[in-house]
Amino acid sequence: MENSAALELSLVIPVFNEEESLRPLYDEITSALRDRDGYEVIFIDDGSTDKSLEVLQSLREGDERVRIIKFRRNFGQTAAMAAGFEHCRGRVVVPLDADGQNDPADIPKLVDKLDEGYDIVSGWRKDRQDKWLSRVLPSRVANWMISKITGVSLHDYGCTMKAYRWDSIKEIRLYGEMHRFIPALASWGGERVEEMVVNHRPRTTGVAKYGLNRTFKVVLDLITVKFLASFSTKPIYVFGGIGGLSGVAAMLSFFTVLWQKFISPDHLSMNRNPLLLLTAMLIITSFQFLLMGLLAEILVRTYHESQGRRIYTIEKIMG
Repeated sequence: MENSAALELSLVIPVFNEEESLRPLYDEITSALRDRDGYEVIFIDDGSTDKSLEVLQSLREGDERVRIIKFRRNFGQTAAMAAGFEHCRGRVVVPLDADGQNDPADIPKLVDKLDEGYDIVSGWRKDRQDKWLSRVLPSRVANWMISKITGVSLHDYGCTMKAYRWDSIKEIRLYGEMHRFIPALASWGGERVEEMVVNHRPRTTGVAKYGLNRTFKVVLDLITVKFLASFSTKPIYVFGGIGGLSGVAAMLSFFTVLWQKFISPDHLSMNRNPLLLLTAMLIITSFQFLLMGLLAEILVRTYHESQGRRIYTIEKIMG
């Protein structure tokens, strides 16, 4: 990703069917940043089917600091944020939700916190205004899991509102739902991460775009992140390790079968001794995992030596 760093601050706001909240959000942003010069507001229309784009275009006509990126279809929040990060021009980047639940008044506080020597300041919705059973509880479980597995302890990985120094995220590529893992990914690269309590407001317009099914996706992405962190350049270690364990288990099973043979030859019958079949299956599994490890090694080298691909297609950019 390239960034000319021509501005002090870039706001990145993914939009998907939020026509009612966009103008109030814009008014709050301009009010919160009235004492700051050199900022831009990038709205990413993630395939909205309502009048969100029309509202954004009217905002753009009245304020040249507003920029609009329109996707051809809905690619998801992670892709929208990736597009915003790639096309922003600020030395500091602050993403936030378009539904009005994030408070723009917190933006200056997050940016000022960076000046204390941090590279990333993550928002913490300590008093979260969502349904406890369907949103808050799964979020707490997910945050606990992410903190334990990544080793980067944060209370609220799911809070979109964060402040990033551009230099701390410029090398990060986003896929799936991985935008929430940016603090962990950056921390592994040596960036300094801090957390700050931010205001969270109840949704007054539109409908929530996420439910309990998102938790399952987060778990799968967490497995991917952990794998990438530990084995992204050496996948043969994990696949070869599993293959090696299968090989050891196959040997134990085989020697058990041989030991049984000297007690009773009838144990060699496939119908009466499942260990013989288990031995064959474990040997095949061992070879399969070793081959998968070698193929993964080839793919990793291809990935690191090739140019990165974007995970979205843009119809047009306005501004």
